[in-house]
Amino acid sequence: MPLPILTRIVLALAVVVCAQPSRAEDIVLSTIKEATRQYEAGDYTGAASNLDYAAQLVRQQKSERIKALLPEPLPGWEGKEASAQALGAAILGGGVTVSRDYRKGSANVSVEIVSDSPVLQSVLMMVNNPMFAGAGGGKLEMVKGQRAILKYDSGKKTGELYIVVAARFVVTIKGRPAAREDLLAYGETIDYRTLEKN
Repeated sequence: MPLPILTRIVLALAVVVCAQPSRAEDIVLSTIKEATRQYEAGDYTGAASNLDYAAQLVRQQKSERIKALLPEPLPGWEGKEASAQALGAAILGGGVTVSRDYRKGSANVSVEIVSDSPVLQSVLMMVNNPMFAGAGGGKLEMVKGQRAILKYDSGKKTGELYIVVAARFVVTIKGRPAAREDLLAYGETIDYRTLEKN
């Protein structure tokens, strides 16, 4: 028995709506289309501006996805709301940065994930060359199969753990003050396999 005409119209609209990209993706695509139109018309300034705008929208989407990978507070800890920042190449070389702060009593730990940033190259150099790590007072570590450098001052109970993921991300875990074990514990909570896919 054929479906009533109203039911067929509703089903057709549902298929069209489901096939549409999300609002953010739609803005990116329409901005790129406008940049293409401007380029073809010889408006290079307008085209460049719209392409920069579309690139920034893409970075914002990426930062929101990565922000979801920041760990939940460990037992006994409290976590503040996560923050995300996406900068264009004109500002400090650009990049995507997400971070979250955690607290337990007087102990404070912050977790930051950076991607698409020139900062990555200096950290990669330290991790890939043990002489650089040792010269800076750091010790090489392995955190869930990832190369890392831990710099820790047991007197001040402050430290930084740098973890390089897929040569594209730097996870930095800082404690001021915090136990060395706290830094490593937060390093163990991150889903590095999912992060690699972003």
